[in-house]
Amino acid sequence: MNDQLKSIKLQFSQYVSDVQQHICDELEAVEGTQQFLIEDWDREGFGGGSTRIIADGEVIEKGGVNVSAVGGPLPEAMQKKFEVPESEFFATGVSLVIHPRNPFAPTVHANYRYFELFDKETGELKDQWFGGGADLTPYYLFPEDAKHFHKVHKEACDRFDPEYYPTFKAECDAYFYNHHREEARGIGGLFFDYQRPNENRTAEYFFKFAKTCGFAFTDAYIPILKKRKDIEYTEEHRKWQEIRRGRYVEFNLIHDRGTLFGLKTKGRIESILMSLPPQVRWVYDHQPEPGSPEAKLVEHLKPIDWINY
Repeated sequence: MNDQLKSIKLQFSQYVSDVQQHICDELEAVEGTQQFLIEDWDREGFGGGSTRIIADGEVIEKGGVNVSAVGGPLPEAMQKKFEVPESEFFATGVSLVIHPRNPFAPTVHANYRYFELFDKETGELKDQWFGGGADLTPYYLFPEDAKHFHKVHKEACDRFDPEYYPTFKAECDAYFYNHHREEARGIGGLFFDYQRPNENRTAEYFFKFAKTCGFAFTDAYIPILKKRKDIEYTEEHRKWQEIRRGRYVEFNLIHDRGTLFGLKTKGRIESILMSLPPQVRWVYDHQPEPGSPEAKLVEHLKPIDWINY
């Protein structure tokens, strides 16, 4: 066995369950009228998860905070993607998307995950990696919100490596990009994937990093949600929110790796598609008025140094 490989699937599975509870408690405290509906489920073969959905609230129009821990034979499509022979896999993670009702409050996404690959015959651990991140998708731009969201994540990163934030921010800017539209999905955050233990950094180190970032999520997002949830808005603001939500849907169905992985591994469809907003619109060739707040948002859908903005 590779000396650096050491399974931590039990610890990571416990972490995703703990951070799910923490995030749901914090969001319910802000929401006020609705609570998360909890649906625990089992996967044929091995594993299961807990889907927590909140809908029709005064603050949160729709949201989900899901955890899963699944495993079994690695599907053929994934064997080709990872360029490995027949193998067994284990994957666990927490994934969330929150769509607030108020157009001035941003949509947010976060995901922290862990993956193990085993020899089909011997059961030996052959590979493991960590991934995750969080990103913000506003409909109206408040630079102070963008700065706050990035600052909290930078502080979490800096506890481990000063290179992490600039590296993972750049990866986030590159990943959450609607190539067919030539614009970013939102104003970014962090994104990292395929972080493997090596002679310098253990699995425990990456586990602590993912855990720190996961629990920092509420510090990054909840203050923004509280600040924006009660701003008065019009039907025109709402219409713009729904047009921008359409771009969110386009990204998730065309480009998102997690969605595609779930669909290819016969994942639970309701959990995979919980990220989609409840009300969306596509308007033919819609262009915001030059100089408007809507146009200002679009102008900022590109890599920006928000910390020093």
